[in-house]
Amino acid sequence: MSRAMDEMVTESAAILTVNAGSSSLRLDLVQGGSVLDSAHTERAVEAAGEELAAFLGGHFDRDIMAVAHRLVHGGDIVRTPAVADDETVAALRGVTSLAPLHLPPSLALLEAAREQLPAVPHVLCPDTAFHAGLPDAAATYALPGEWRERYGLRRYGFHGLSYAWAADRVAELLGRPVTELELVLAHLGGGCSVCAVSGGRSLDTSMGFTPLDGVPMSKRSGGVDPGMLMWLLSEGHLSVAELAEGLERRSGLLGLSGGRSGDTRELVAAERDGDEAAALALSVFSHRIGREIAAAATSLPRIDALVFTGEIGWDQPEVREAVCRRLGLLGVEPPVRGNRHDDGPISAAGAAVPVLVVQVREELQLARECLSLLAEEDQ
Repeated sequence: MSRAMDEMVTESAAILTVNAGSSSLRLDLVQGGSVLDSAHTERAVEAAGEELAAFLGGHFDRDIMAVAHRLVHGGDIVRTPAVADDETVAALRGVTSLAPLHLPPSLALLEAAREQLPAVPHVLCPDTAFHAGLPDAAATYALPGEWRERYGLRRYGFHGLSYAWAADRVAELLGRPVTELELVLAHLGGGCSVCAVSGGRSLDTSMGFTPLDGVPMSKRSGGVDPGMLMWLLSEGHLSVAELAEGLERRSGLLGLSGGRSGDTRELVAAERDGDEAAALALSVFSHRIGREIAAAATSLPRIDALVFTGEIGWDQPEVREAVCRRLGLLGVEPPVRGNRHDDGPISAAGAAVPVLVVQVREELQLARECLSLLAEEDQ
């Protein structure tokens, strides 16, 4: 759905968007392609229903036509945006282990929202939908065929809402149809991934079967040698529970910095003060992101732009510069400007490969996908 259509369809109707993280909740009321009101909390998921009720209480007179829910992992159950029903929700509860940090709070919020707004459609918008058409060469793991077929083992990819928004936004900024663009996008935040996008379609991405794969993240490890994990388990050094907790909550930037922080802002400041562990964390982080960007580029015939999004990608110039300095072979040069107040280029005018930043706007993409589905169902 185009933005012009967004504005026509949503001129009088509001969409509530629900974005549940592992320990946070963001609520946005979107109308006419604009955010009318927002609420963000770091409270535990157990209190999320209260937060939702409080937010809705401030808009009791607002005409809310639908609720759009970000679903990090839809598995094979929800491959494209879909209206939630009891059967689908029950099936999703059976696959929460695919994204144990994200699916349980998302489903808890979905239950609370369906109770508090029972008369409107609740649309599930999976992050995995953007990557549903990955080419077989990118989606298929080199595992026994019977495993892949029996357990549905494939590369799903994530951050799809962010990538869909960013690709479309870059097309606007460059004044070219998204169908003509070859892009490498890096979503860097609490979770991090890289994606090759050709003509608006995902051709490859660094996250895989779960959101644990790929580059190091704030607290998640990213990809590591599976043989090392097998050794840790088989030798009795770690239990499965200990391994999962370590990989998901104590690795990444946090683990690299010796437990100091998973926040790049704190690590950049610590590096300036001479903290060697912080310097190592940022160096590994930038190295792995650059490596994934270079790998993603091999899926494209050319690179029309390199795009940074996500909280770190948007707001951490030191990381962007460190990554770009590793990509000279691709024709990427270090940015010439730091943070912007709006989306746009940070590279020099006339750069062989423009480097742009795009603010993550998952709430607007959620509303767009929700409206697009409802418009299709009305036809």
